[in-house]
Amino acid sequence: MQAIKLYNFPRSGHAHRVELMLSLLQLPTELIFVDLAKGEHKQPEYLAINSFGQVPAIDDNGVVLADSNAILVYLAQKYGNGRWLPSDPVGAARVQRWLSAAAGPIAFGPAAARLVTVFGAKLNADEAITRAHNLLKVMDLELGKTPFLVGNEPTVADVSAYSYIAHAPEGNVSLDDYANVRAWLARIEALPGFVAMPRTVAGLQATA
Repeated sequence: MQAIKLYNFPRSGHAHRVELMLSLLQLPTELIFVDLAKGEHKQPEYLAINSFGQVPAIDDNGVVLADSNAILVYLAQKYGNGRWLPSDPVGAARVQRWLSAAAGPIAFGPAAARLVTVFGAKLNADEAITRAHNLLKVMDLELGKTPFLVGNEPTVADVSAYSYIAHAPEGNVSLDDYANVRAWLARIEALPGFVAMPRTVAGLQATA
């Protein structure tokens, strides 16, 4: 099949979600670097691909889609053979819960804390770190019951949550108190086709 074009920025957790999903599905991928530092995501050429001016976006043989979670759902439905996205009402709702968490508590917690240290964002780091720990407490409790977020098998919920949780220490968010979360990260990293997001020497990673 023709390679799927992924417009990405390597240190973006949103872009990494999609890169990870493509790799787990063993889909041929052409990575197209979008230089956020130079503002390429705000240029007319890229805005024609994603009008919000954000990474990631994909072009799957003419099907152009933006928003990382939307792309995950698309890839799972088209190429996942029913494995990554439950079709039953309860399973689908449980996945949606975590996709909403990825766009909410994860984005405003560990992702925001990392934005401060890695990209110099003018955000309240203490508030972001507090939100991150509140989220991690919930995740750790739930992952004490099942190996993955929605049960015994990995889904797009896990792919959506992984990147910013794994890189939370870069935003000064320690994972030391969350054994179940750390075990979950290890289970994802052991999946065939797993691909890592580059580590940044920032936050707790700078002293690790």
